[in-house]
Amino acid sequence: MAVYTDITEAELGAFLAGYDVGELQSYRGIAEGVENSNFLVHTTTGQFILTLYEKRVNEAELPYFLGLMRHLADRGISCPVPVERRDGGTLGTLAGRPAAMVSFLEGIWLRRPQAGHCAEVGRGLAEMHLAGADFAMSRRNGLTLEDWRPLWEKSRAHAADVDTGLAAETEALLRRLEAEWPRDLPGGVIHADLFPDNVFFLGDRLSGFIDFYFACNDALAYDVAVCLNAWCFERDHAFNITKGRALLNAYNAVRPLSDAEIAALPILSAGAALRFMLTRLYDWVMTPEGSLVIKKDPLEYLAKMRFHRAIDTASGYGLD
Repeated sequence: MAVYTDITEAELGAFLAGYDVGELQSYRGIAEGVENSNFLVHTTTGQFILTLYEKRVNEAELPYFLGLMRHLADRGISCPVPVERRDGGTLGTLAGRPAAMVSFLEGIWLRRPQAGHCAEVGRGLAEMHLAGADFAMSRRNGLTLEDWRPLWEKSRAHAADVDTGLAAETEALLRRLEAEWPRDLPGGVIHADLFPDNVFFLGDRLSGFIDFYFACNDALAYDVAVCLNAWCFERDHAFNITKGRALLNAYNAVRPLSDAEIAALPILSAGAALRFMLTRLYDWVMTPEGSLVIKKDPLEYLAKMRFHRAIDTASGYGLD
């Protein structure tokens, strides 16, 4: 469930009065997403997505996210576009929460993506990286190497409750990452959370990217590594090299990876797996039962950590 803050018709009507979007016809909560409360809103002029930003989102960072979507859309990237208020801003307040409306993006997210879909993601990701090159704002990645050990220390005492080998494997990988993490790779705007539920398709064609609320400035190849983890493993956690090859070759055709980026893919991919394992572990062991935070299984990413540990070169991911 992704409606943590409910709203009344009267509250929504008053909020919409600040926009030039016509009269409210209907609205409903969207039961997907993790961080915020989302609603599909129908007015006399069309459909919109309304987001109420919950406490886990820093309000001071919202101009970066909203500005990035506007910037990317202006450069031909298909993504939701923030709707301007009558006062010229894009951010308001609803039910005591910061709130914004964005355009409705047609499409569905895929539960079982195939290699062709992975190629679409690789192409689209490369196009997004190029389009973000001249975005003027900057945001530090709040979940990168320097943040992983503090996050680990908050939950390591409970790691054995999840898997008996988790603590030793995590500590070993973390030490390796701290010693070997690449520091001088090409950087720019990255999505940082481009999982299948954040990518929409119409048939076999990518129709757009959504949910930019982890976007930041970091190594572009790290975004590729996140996608390898998110798109190229099967449900039994086995890596599908055909999907990996499709994603990497499609990305490379639009924005060729440098030799340094290619050499770094195994360590970046291991780091991305650790990052998602750690945030899942933290939520798994630290979130009280009955909380509205949706908990995901950290063991999925333990399996991926183990896979990346055995990869020496990018050919292991299918890069030709």
